[in-house]
Amino acid sequence: MSYKANEARRHKIPRARYRVTNWPEYDRALQQRGSLTVWVTPEVLAAWHPPKTGRRGRSRTYSDLAIETGHLLRLAFSRPWRQTEGLLRSLATLLGLDVGVPDHTTFSRRSPGLSLARSLAEAQRSGPVYVVIDATGLKVYGAGEWLTEKHGERS
Repeated sequence: MSYKANEARRHKIPRARYRVTNWPEYDRALQQRGSLTVWVTPEVLAAWHPPKTGRRGRSRTYSDLAIETGHLLRLAFSRPWRQTEGLLRSLATLLGLDVGVPDHTTFSRRSPGLSLARSLAEAQRSGPVYVVIDATGLKVYGAGEWLTEKHGERS
């Protein structure tokens, strides 16, 4: 009971409160994590914005290639969408390009409909997924498929 006798005279340390009060600054800080140097071909830059469709309404600002590039970087570095957006902004700055970068909401909204996301979902149903990035591009392998191609059939 001796600890209760001096309770009134003890210094009370208030509990720390971690509340975000400035959301735009916090959002920008999440986007600015990490930096990377990558070489990009002129063909990719030319295909970054899709051609006009000729249909009524507003056309898309970014091509499927731009969304797949962000999706690939997200998978390769295991980052959330906001940090993927920051990574792409950093790449555009390093390359000295004046290309727009899709917003993190655009990434999350459009990526499920792309062939990359569909092939990943199909491969995940059968077991572990291997995403291989090499000089020929991206390939998604299902359970054991990549090991079979790399080492050959087991007898």
